[in-house]
Amino acid sequence: MGGGVSRVGRRRRHRGAGGVAAAVLAAAGGLALVACGGGSGNTSGGSTSFSPRPSPPVTASFSGTPPSALASAASSAVASARASASAASSSASARASEFEASVSAETERANAAARKKLEKAQGRGNAVSDVSLTGMPRSETEGLLALHVNIRNATAGKASFAVQVDFRDSGGKVVETRYVGATGVRPGETVHPIVISHEPPEPKLNAVVAKAQRY
Repeated sequence: MGGGVSRVGRRRRHRGAGGVAAAVLAAAGGLALVACGGGSGNTSGGSTSFSPRPSPPVTASFSGTPPSALASAASSAVASARASASAASSSASARASEFEASVSAETERANAAARKKLEKAQGRGNAVSDVSLTGMPRSETEGLLALHVNIRNATAGKASFAVQVDFRDSGGKVVETRYVGATGVRPGETVHPIVISHEPPEPKLNAVVAKAQRY
């Protein structure tokens, strides 16, 4: 009697131990499935291996540029500024010539004649009060200093005018002199020839009517 009970107990313990082992194996298999197939979407039954990769840094909130890029940008800016400064004088004269190329040949002849007329004028001439200057936007003149010379004929008959415009620095020294003329201006009419400095934009110059002769 006792021997039968012992055998039954041993069979139950054996089955219990086997059930625990089976549960452990099943759990281990489930973990293996999760490790192999998690998030891959691969249903072909083959095994998939992976190795962890470091996440790249989040740069969305960064501002500025790396030190090396800043140094390179600064060097480029300095080089560009030096090149611009060295070419300013020659380019200003070239651009002035190009701008003046749009002026008619008749106007050029009048300007040449104006210089000759002013050589014979006494003092500042007889028409300084009939002439004024109006600056032109540099955006329209390739960055050059250009002005409208406003000449009004206040007499009762047609007249011609010769005007000398001096460009002076901040100390009042004459840096450049240009001439402009207008012929056959009708009574009461105002004409607006253009005078252009060939000097570079810097340092800034002031334009003044030095002489004006009506003839």
